[in-house]
Amino acid sequence: MTTHNVSAADKKLARQKAHDRKKAERIRERAAHDLPKSMRPSKPIVVLTWIILVFAFIYFLFPIYWAIIASTKTPSELVSTNGLWFSVGPGQIAQAVAKNYSTLLGWTQNRFWQWVLNSLIYSGVSAAVGTIVAVMAGYATAKFDFRGKNLAIAVVMGCMLMPAALLTIPQYSIFHSLHLTNTMLSVIIPCSVSPFGFFLGRVYAQNSVPNELLEAARIDGAGEARIFFTMVLRLLSPAMVTIFLFLFVAAWNNFLLPLMMLTDESLHPVTLGLYGMASLATFNDKGALMMGALLGVLPLIVLFLGLQRYWQSGLSAGSVKE
Repeated sequence: MTTHNVSAADKKLARQKAHDRKKAERIRERAAHDLPKSMRPSKPIVVLTWIILVFAFIYFLFPIYWAIIASTKTPSELVSTNGLWFSVGPGQIAQAVAKNYSTLLGWTQNRFWQWVLNSLIYSGVSAAVGTIVAVMAGYATAKFDFRGKNLAIAVVMGCMLMPAALLTIPQYSIFHSLHLTNTMLSVIIPCSVSPFGFFLGRVYAQNSVPNELLEAARIDGAGEARIFFTMVLRLLSPAMVTIFLFLFVAAWNNFLLPLMMLTDESLHPVTLGLYGMASLATFNDKGALMMGALLGVLPLIVLFLGLQRYWQSGLSAGSVKE
């Protein structure tokens, strides 16, 4: 009995020590991540922060929620039913969506998805080309010294102050003289040039590409092109995702440039196509229009969700000076 009691007491003591050790480890881990007491926010500040975040969440998601509700309604239901909820029962929502979708395709003469594809081509190609150009120009001005460098930077930075609408007519005159109006290139080429993208590329190159690494590669005999495409692009990949997203969204939302350059409806982006549909004198189906707007923004939502991790790391990389 004595031996059994001693063995049970030893096991209990061992379990207690293990429990205390795990508790101490959790306390140390929590303390390592906690702010010092003097820097911890007070409870009213925490509550106020949560309230602001909840209002911001509602503010940004409410238009999408309303578009989903409106895209299931007929023109009469939009003005006669509750604007914040469906006008039909749960079992009839799919039928209402199918009806408005069929109406949308009818008003657009089955060109809606062609317009979405055009927007993807305009935005994707111009963002990809613009990202490479911005990163190359930013890297060159950040890591090389050449005559006229400061003047070139000042000119590009000055271009950021010019409204895009101010350049539309000169751009149209240039592309008309080159016989490129009413072509995809008349939209892709202007959207590929971004002074803001150049600014971001230069900031990222200054902070994320060590000069010591470049010197070591040159000593090993690597050429400048090889250094850029095999080393610099990898270091700037988070920055490239950030620049790509900015350029993609800017090209997707561009309305005035396609309006000036394109006359063929088969070349219209989705923004211009829906505008033309809504401008018809006989058009009155706002539910179908809301469905088109909702479907037209889905590629942007998918793109942001898919690249969110890289986008956030790119923003943080550009905000820290090493």
